[in-house]
Amino acid sequence: MKSFKAFLIEQSPSGVSGRFVQLDESQLDGGDVLIRVIYSSVNYKDALAATGRGRIVKRFPCVGGIDLAGEVVSSAAPRFRPGDKVIVTSYDLGVAHHGGYAEYALVPGGWVLPLPPGLSLFEAMALGTAGLTAAMAISRMEDNGLRPEAGPVLVNGATGGVGSLAIDMLAARGYQVTALTGKPAEADWLRSLGASEVMLRGDMPAILKPLDKGLWAGVIDNLGGSVLAWLLSTTKPGGVVASIGLAAGVDVNTTVMPFVLRGVSLLGIDSGYAGFAVRERAWSRLASDLRPRQLANIAVARDFDELPQIFDELLAGKAHGRVVLRVAGEQAAANGGQA
Repeated sequence: MKSFKAFLIEQSPSGVSGRFVQLDESQLDGGDVLIRVIYSSVNYKDALAATGRGRIVKRFPCVGGIDLAGEVVSSAAPRFRPGDKVIVTSYDLGVAHHGGYAEYALVPGGWVLPLPPGLSLFEAMALGTAGLTAAMAISRMEDNGLRPEAGPVLVNGATGGVGSLAIDMLAARGYQVTALTGKPAEADWLRSLGASEVMLRGDMPAILKPLDKGLWAGVIDNLGGSVLAWLLSTTKPGGVVASIGLAAGVDVNTTVMPFVLRGVSLLGIDSGYAGFAVRERAWSRLASDLRPRQLANIAVARDFDELPQIFDELLAGKAHGRVVLRVAGEQAAANGGQA
């Protein structure tokens, strides 16, 4: 194999930064499935990792990218053969193991899932870890009793990857969805995804009550902090809250009142190290009953060379939805890739 292009995250006395480099197969991490990466995706976590804005990367140097989709080149894992289309999301990918921002990746076979029937490689990365997380949240909430007739479901961080996909999925299943956002200009876009109501974060009360009027049968929370505290206090009796992110803070100043007086359930959602069976179930639903209707309206394709610019846009709050990164692209892969 000739050398191939990769985006490597490094640490120096001046800080953490990323750059494009040329690697060869001997520089890949250990694993038993070699994959030609056709698409990856760009998550907020990837931007934090590559710029050092968050303590994400666990070892340096590390190729970034927590998602990838591509074709198997060779495999010592009996489940896979050359030419198989596969996806890998999260685990230590792009954090402690060279990730999806390279034209080739070598990964443990236990991390690899066959591409679900009905999804293309591009669609799989339009979903990626964000779609997996949203599907896991909805599945857990429904396992805990959430149904459309129970009442409205609020989704915050609504313009992000998890939020926008969750709105689409929930609306398609008949839920009345309220999108909570800090971006007034995105209200029409959120409605186009299926939100029946758009609420601005500035409309939240300045003073939080331990227990407020019950409004939501369910909540998908991407923010944490004081936003989550308010949402817990306004969840209806028997409601379910899926906690996914911490963009607004890690501290939640609340009481036990929503839990003991209303029977509210707080569900933690971790797509990073979820078991294989959980992932298989989520991906199966993403290819069937949770398949987003507006995926083409949520995802945009960008070229590999644009990656640093995309990071800047994400961190500046200038992006919405999902960014799919053309690492090789399906046509390039069909012609033998770039290596």
